[in-house]
Amino acid sequence: MDSINQNFLQDISELLVNARKQAKTAVNLSMVYAYYEIGHRICEEEQQGKERAAYGKYLLKELSDYLSKKFGKGFSITNLKQMRQFYLTYRNDQIGQKVSDQFKNLPTVSSGRKFFLSWSHYLKLMRISNIDERHFYEIEAAKNGWSLSEMKRQFDSSLYERLALSKDRDKVARLALEGQTIESPEDAVKDPYVLEFLGLPELPEYSETELETKVIDHLQKFLLELGTGFAFIGRQVRFTFNEEHFRVDLVFYNRLLRCFVLFDLKIGELKHQDIGQMQMYVNYYDRKVKLEDENPTIGIVLCKDKNNAIVEMTLPENNTQIFASKYQTVLPSKEELKKLLEEQDNELE
Repeated sequence: MDSINQNFLQDISELLVNARKQAKTAVNLSMVYAYYEIGHRICEEEQQGKERAAYGKYLLKELSDYLSKKFGKGFSITNLKQMRQFYLTYRNDQIGQKVSDQFKNLPTVSSGRKFFLSWSHYLKLMRISNIDERHFYEIEAAKNGWSLSEMKRQFDSSLYERLALSKDRDKVARLALEGQTIESPEDAVKDPYVLEFLGLPELPEYSETELETKVIDHLQKFLLELGTGFAFIGRQVRFTFNEEHFRVDLVFYNRLLRCFVLFDLKIGELKHQDIGQMQMYVNYYDRKVKLEDENPTIGIVLCKDKNNAIVEMTLPENNTQIFASKYQTVLPSKEELKKLLEEQDNELE
């Protein structure tokens, strides 16, 4: 008797795994909608009490006892308060229509609001007081399928503030409506990049080779830091020109911009020669590697420190291909970035 085809067995196994994942996601999402409605009913019932504060406390205690006996764990007074807060936070809250349309099959609550994430995600989101920032992380988590830990990491690395600092007012407003949009080379570049997951010291007590190796070792997290649409092509990618050999540290492709993105890693301060070298790499890829229907190559020199005046003087006017960005190996201070945002806003006014 012939043995069963292993590919067939694997295919069946993957079908069941995916089905269970989808079922689990559907159950988790159903509970989010249920918790919203529970919060709604609690608020309505509390408003009918003659002495709201005392009545509310008594109501939650009795409801907690009743639900715990009937359904088991998960309905403590603290949890019921969170459901009430969930309703109060989102009852008059609307998400961007463009994002909502991407999830057409999801139901809506009475206000027309949709929910896309797990209850754990929303417990974290409710603690973000800035509504625009809260919308941004909800949209990005839904669009990119971020786990709770991934969303927390992006929040801790101040992704919203870092993107907002590099955009004008109109584009900052779009962050809260659509999340991060990649429509031009500038949209794909961050400054700074936060690489705390590499586990490297704040001071450059390591070589560029060690930095590159750490990036490859943590490639999945590095891709998450890069943002939407990036695919890894290779490290130390060699090309030969005029009988000389050159190597690009890291090569990626962005499927949204439809272009190659080259990274050169520098552990010290950026020099004008570094920008010139990247210009040569970009020119080679544009002339020898990219296809006719692909867009011009982007080059990013990732450095520990840079002098903006040198960067501006070295790069051509109306530059859209070569960028210099700082990186840091510790999480930035959200307070400092928020202060910078406020100062930038005041300057615009």
